[in-house]
Amino acid sequence: MGETSTLACLIGAAILIISQIGSWRIMLSTLIGMAVMACVFNLIGNIQNPMSQVSPLWHLVIGGFAFGTVYMATDPVSAAHTRSGQIVYGLLIGFLTVMVRVINPGFVEGIMLAILFANVFAPTIDRIFVSRNIKRRLLRQVRDAKK
Repeated sequence: MGETSTLACLIGAAILIISQIGSWRIMLSTLIGMAVMACVFNLIGNIQNPMSQVSPLWHLVIGGFAFGTVYMATDPVSAAHTRSGQIVYGLLIGFLTVMVRVINPGFVEGIMLAILFANVFAPTIDRIFVSRNIKRRLLRQVRDAKK
């Protein structure tokens, strides 16, 4: 079934969220990204790999998806730091996890590779959202100065 107990990971997620150590945005968006991508592959359905027909619920319990989502993706050092960046970061992990599982049938455990790829892009994701915020504030300051 799975490498880890999904129920135990959900209990750990609740503890991390209540204590404000783990980011619920990353956890939720990773789950949403995985579900959306799994549904996309279920709708396509012509791929030779049987992993393309696995439902989102099964993607949640096979392998270490729950463990990776709760404990590895929410690492405060390598994850995205901005709120919007955390959502994009989590979606990227969810998408990539299912992509790795479906495209490469020999590598069923895609969560760790997806987290590594997302960690590479986390600083860029944060930079994009910080730059947007700076531009928005500058435009507001210019508008206020004209009044």
